[in-house]
This record gives sequence, C-alpha cells and structure tokens, in this order.
Amino acid sequence: MAQVSVALPPARRTSTLRGRLLALLVAAGVVLGLVLTATGLVFAHLVDVQRTVTVEYFDAITRATTAFVQLVDAETAVRGYALTGDPVTLEPYERARASDVDFATVAEEVAATAEDDELVRLSQDAAQAAQRWHDEFAAPMIAQIEADGHESVQPAQIEEGKELFDETRAAAEAYLDRLQTIRAHGVDELDRWTRIASSIVAVLVLAAIAVGILLWVALKRWVVEPVDALAADARAVSSGDLEHAVEATGPGEIATLAADVESMRVALVAQVQAHEASRAEIAAAHEQLTEQAEELRRSNRDLEQFAYVASHDLQEPLRKVASFTQLLQKRYGGQLDERADQYIDFAVDGAKRMQRLIQDLLGFSRVGRVGGEVTDVDLGSALRGAIDNLEEAIAEAGAEVTRDELPVVRGEAALLVQLFQNLVGNAVKFRHPDRAPRVHLSAQRVDDAWQLECRDNGIGIDAQYADRVFVIFQRLHAKDVYEGTGIGLALCKKIVEFHGGRIWIESHDGEGTSIRWTLPDRA
Repeated sequence: MAQVSVALPPARRTSTLRGRLLALLVAAGVVLGLVLTATGLVFAHLVDVQRTVTVEYFDAITRATTAFVQLVDAETAVRGYALTGDPVTLEPYERARASDVDFATVAEEVAATAEDDELVRLSQDAAQAAQRWHDEFAAPMIAQIEADGHESVQPAQIEEGKELFDETRAAAEAYLDRLQTIRAHGVDELDRWTRIASSIVAVLVLAAIAVGILLWVALKRWVVEPVDALAADARAVSSGDLEHAVEATGPGEIATLAADVESMRVALVAQVQAHEASRAEIAAAHEQLTEQAEELRRSNRDLEQFAYVASHDLQEPLRKVASFTQLLQKRYGGQLDERADQYIDFAVDGAKRMQRLIQDLLGFSRVGRVGGEVTDVDLGSALRGAIDNLEEAIAEAGAEVTRDELPVVRGEAALLVQLFQNLVGNAVKFRHPDRAPRVHLSAQRVDDAWQLECRDNGIGIDAQYADRVFVIFQRLHAKDVYEGTGIGLALCKKIVEFHGGRIWIESHDGEGTSIRWTLPDRA
C-alpha cells in the first residue's frame, strides 16, 4: 500500500474550551452561591426558631405544668391531712417537696434564660406565692396536726389556706398564660420563616434548572457538535478510507485533538505497511512453535514410556536380588557374626524398599497414561474400598475413620480409591504418639465443583512445607522414623489434577492436618 502524506493546516488561534467553561462555571457558581448563601441563612434562622418553639418553650411549659400539678396535689394532700390526720394522705405533698421541679427552680431558670421581663416577673410572683402558701399555711398546719391532732384544726384556718392557695393558683396560671402567649408568637414566627424557606427553595430549584440549561446549550455548541464532526471523520478513516482528511474544528482543545487524529491517520498508514511485513514473521514463528510443541509432546510420551519400561524391567532383577538375599538370611541367619547378620538385614530391607519405590513409581507414571473407564463414581463407595484395603493398618493403629455424605463425580474409580487410600493411609501413618488416630472426610459444594477435606489429629505439617509435600520423592521425616517412598502425596496431586481439580494443605487452628482438594461436579 502506497504511503499517504497530508500537509497539516496551521493551527488556528481560538479561545480554549477550558477558558470558556471556566468563565461559564464561575458565573453559574456565583449565582448559585448567592442563592445557596441566602438559603443557608434562612434555614439557619428557621432551625433556630424551630428549636426555640419545640425545645425551649416546650420544656418551659412542661416544667411549669409539672410544678403546677405537683402544687395542686400538695394542697389537696394538706387539706386531706387536716381532715383525717392520716399521714398517708401527705405523700403527694412530700413528693412535691422532694421534687426538683417547682416554681422556685422554674423562676431561677427563667431569670437566667428568658429575655421577656414580664415573663420573669410572673415566674417570680408564682414562686413567691407558692412559697408563701407553704410557709404560712402548709408547714404550720402540718406541725399543728402532728402536735395537737387534726381535731385542733379550725374551719377558719382551712378557709385562710384556701385563700392563700387561690392566690398561688392565680399567679401560676398568669405565668402559664404568658408562657403560652409567647410560644404562640414563636409558632407564628416559625410558620412565617417556613414559608420564606419554601419560597427560597423554589428559587434555588429554578436557578439550578436555569444553570443546567445554560450548561447544556454551551456544552452542545462547544463540545458535542465538534466532537460529533470529529467522530464522523474518524469513522470514515476507520472504515478504510485512509485518504479522508480530519478537519480541525471547535475550541482549542478539540481542534488540537483533531490535528492529533490527523497525525495518527498518517502514522496509521505506515503502521499498516509495517504490520503486513510482520505478519509473515509471526506466521513463521507460529509454525516453529507448533513444531516445538509437537516435539515436546513426543518427548513427554518418551519420558513416560521410559519410566514405565524402566520400572517394569527393573522388577525382575530386583526380585531375584530380594529373593536370594532373603534365602541367604533364612539359611545362614545366626550362623555368621552379628555384623554379617546386620549386613544381610540391610540388603533385604533395601531390596524391599527398592521394590516399593519401583511399584510406586510405576503407579505414578500410569496416571493419565494408562486410562481406565470414566464413569459416575460414588465417592462414599470409593472411600469404603480404600478403608477395606487399609483394614489391617487401621486396626493396628486403633484408628477411627468417619465421613459425611460424599457426592457422586465423574472419574476413574480405581484412581479415586487410590486417592482416598493414600490420604487415609498417611493420616494413620503420621499419627500422634499420645492419642488414637481420628480421620474425618467431608464435602461441600463450591461454585461448580465439590471441595473435599481429609482432616486428622496427627502430628501435622508445618505451613512452610505445605507445597513441598506434593513434590515427588520429597520427605519431611527420615525413612527410619516413618517408612515410605515420598511418592504418596505426589500421586494424590497427579490423580486430582488428572480429574480437573487441585489439592492443597489448608492451614487451621488446632491439631492435625487438613488436606483439601476439588473435583468437578459431574453435571
């Protein structure tokens, strides 16, 4: 493809989009700021008036009413005591005297907080009248009855007390009426400022709508239309018309962007040419990678075949070595010196361990290579088969193997039995010397797979070795402490991965080891 070259037009001097938007936003901000300031002032005053009406006046009326009710109850109690002489009738009077709400405290609070002189005076009059009733009638009357009995009370005394209380009642009612009048004025003021607040909110909404419309018109003219034109030019170029020039229109930033797109169009032509040249190189590299992948597959097959053949061919000479060494031990055991017997024992033990190692290596190499039939496998049945195979080891260790309900999965039954056998066998083998082995197997559904767990109360595995134990021939203990070839967990890992899952050691609080693995759901 021939390279297309276009001479770019000189950049036009025009006001920038940033400058236009800044000026517009500043103007809109000033307008909205003024409206918001006025709104804030109105609502602040409205909140203050509302607090005065609903809190201060309400509390004052509540306390004054409480004091008045207590005073009426006290007067009734004193008159009842004068008539009956029963001390029980004085309980309302005593409660009123013990209460912290009376006209004396009300008068002190009003004097400290109220700005209405008339309200202050009326509260003091009510406090003085209540105190005078107590000093001149209630207290002397109670003292007289306690000294001389209620029979000593004269009707004139009762009448005099009634007149004193009527004066007190009048003073308290005058204070309450004044308080109600002041609160009514506050309610009127609250209503007026509420209407003002509603009006200014409407003004704020209208101002916001006006600013929004102005911003939309400006953005449409300064941004949307120039960007649409630029997008049309870009679509023409992207559709294959590389000779279509991109025109620079709109404010400074968009015009600059259009010039950059035009430069990109010119560069794109050169890149297309370079791309065509590189495609041939990529195709050659892909072909080479395909050949290497096939060579790697052949190499893997050869290695697996070598492991199988080597393991199988080693069986026969090793069987002879083990057989004749055992025959030598049986025939000449005890006839030679102690060191000769020890050497023979070493040879027999080494031959047996070599046989186990070859058998485990042979089983490891067969996983995924010598395939059995893939069927629906009941993991509960597979676990029972593994426990049957381990019956002697479980009985010898006094182990207890329990399980929850296990699912049905797709897989090779023999491999899954081998998986359970290795995991349970490891749990029994690496048991704690101070307690009987306890092994529990469970399963739970996680997304589209089953997550299974084998948990024991054995010696456990340090977290730093959690990955190492799944590597073939890796051992954490000396072979004279725990027998084995170091292939068991590596074989478990290979079986699980062959079935499309993964296996790991889960860290947990408490004793023992928790090995978890996943198997895909048969669905």
